[in-house]
Amino acid sequence: MNFSRIAHPFVFVLVLSLAATGLWAAADSEEPAAAVDKKYVTDPTTGEVVVAPEYGGTLTYAKNSWPPNTDTLAGGRWASQWVWGVLDKPAVADWGMDRNEYPLNLPWPTLDVLKGSLVERWEQTDDLTIVFHLRDGVRWHDKEPMNGRQFTADDLVFNYHRMLGIGSGFTEPSPQLTAQLAPIKVESATAVDNTVVFTLKEPNIGALQGLVDEEAAYIYPPEVIKQHGDATDWRTLVGTGPFQLTDLVEESSATWTKNPDYWGYDEKYPDNRLPYVDEVRALHMPEAATYLSAIRTRKVDTGYRLSSIDQVDGLQRSNPEIQMYKLFNRSNDSWGMNVQEEPFGDIRVRKAMQMALDLETANTTFFKGLAEMTPYGPNRLPGFYVPFEEWPEEVKRVFSYDPEGAEALLDEAGYPRGSDGIRFKTVLSHIYNRSLGYAELAAGFWRDIGVDVEIKIMATGPEIVAARTDRNYKMTSTEAAMLSAYPARFWSGNIHNTANPQDPWYDSAYEALGKAESHAEYQAMVREMDMYGIEQFWHIWGGMAPQIVPLQPWVIGYNGELNLGSGQYWLQYSRMWIDSALKQEMGY
Repeated sequence: MNFSRIAHPFVFVLVLSLAATGLWAAADSEEPAAAVDKKYVTDPTTGEVVVAPEYGGTLTYAKNSWPPNTDTLAGGRWASQWVWGVLDKPAVADWGMDRNEYPLNLPWPTLDVLKGSLVERWEQTDDLTIVFHLRDGVRWHDKEPMNGRQFTADDLVFNYHRMLGIGSGFTEPSPQLTAQLAPIKVESATAVDNTVVFTLKEPNIGALQGLVDEEAAYIYPPEVIKQHGDATDWRTLVGTGPFQLTDLVEESSATWTKNPDYWGYDEKYPDNRLPYVDEVRALHMPEAATYLSAIRTRKVDTGYRLSSIDQVDGLQRSNPEIQMYKLFNRSNDSWGMNVQEEPFGDIRVRKAMQMALDLETANTTFFKGLAEMTPYGPNRLPGFYVPFEEWPEEVKRVFSYDPEGAEALLDEAGYPRGSDGIRFKTVLSHIYNRSLGYAELAAGFWRDIGVDVEIKIMATGPEIVAARTDRNYKMTSTEAAMLSAYPARFWSGNIHNTANPQDPWYDSAYEALGKAESHAEYQAMVREMDMYGIEQFWHIWGGMAPQIVPLQPWVIGYNGELNLGSGQYWLQYSRMWIDSALKQEMGY
């Protein structure tokens, strides 16, 4: 499995204390009178015995970012941070899956773990035809202008027309589409009774995945778009999901209130209508210190993932009762070099930057031995990448710490040390929620070989998007070892192509993916592309640190999941509940 709960000896003190008061007991134990009404169930996905689901309460979480609006086709994918739970998508990851088979920690779940949401099921009837069969009984929220009317195939068609620019007055595809759907050529989307029929212009093996789970494919109410032109104002937002967004105070807080008429049921406990909690609240806490203080003082139940090992260690020592979940979903501590900017167009310079990093020492001293330092390329999904042990020896050697070899390469590339010892200066555009301490450690290693790296913080989501869209950087934080098949990483049309190679071979290989005639052929093509990027050294591999999700002990139902579909990073809150007796016993 790719996640684990971090245990701590002091947790047993809490357990014994709760057991003594009757608030912690095994299902088959002889319970004291105070715990007679306490019920337990077995989580079918993990086999663990947990407190039975209950309704009510508020789940409060900390947010470190503030998206500009609530329209994924106008504000980009960050808008999903507001519309999760309000709007549904066609598909959702199966919350009822055995976590030993699939831990639900992938950014982009594969088609085989997705199940119908607004769409009950789908099928590809031939190379050019995909059919969505709508779910019966779905209604819009009882709010103007939808007033609780039934969800229809025409609603879905309108949204895909808007996304793809193929009808309903829309003539251009949204620039916010991700690489899942952007390259797929769709001729038409048509409502036929209770189905939507998509006709492709040409065969594409990734079309079904893209249409079902495109990250921006939240389904908006057509009446709102027609009335306002978009859905950027949260006050106009109406959906079909388990919550309604009822309050949003700029850079302060947001509140989602339970939709009492939601159509969905818990995949683990099918008799239970979702959601469990009455309310979800987000508090804006961009500073990790503020967030940690809020966790310690019980002002928030959970929040964004922590990447600082020191912060996690401190929190575990001060509050051993807090649940900690460790996720290895990708490397956020790697770096892209813009190869269109000197000196990174020279592969010798790129190799030298990698060889200068002492990854093992960094793991021991900075990550306390918890990081995964085995190199990966863009992908880490089984079947879609070449493992490190199978890489050519000349490639493997570059990932060994060799500062003398790095200096020799820089000399050869024409970058000798100057009188001040500096070979060249550059700037690292660092994403605000990545580990600054580790970036500073890396900058120290680079300084040792004569490369002066200035670190500048990109502090907001829009700033990051603008920098990546305009390629306005020398070096920047990037992602690697994605638990997904992500062949678009180095495609020139992808704004998250941080290396910016504009490489003809890679672009043609990416375009050819859609013509693969089988899943096996598609996998082989992705592996070849992955290895090609590795051999070009377009990324500097920094290792993969765990990201830690802290959780108050009274929050039940979470097992380290990352999301429930592309862009659905908070939807698990609709499937979690509060152990109110434990919370009260602990004085909250």
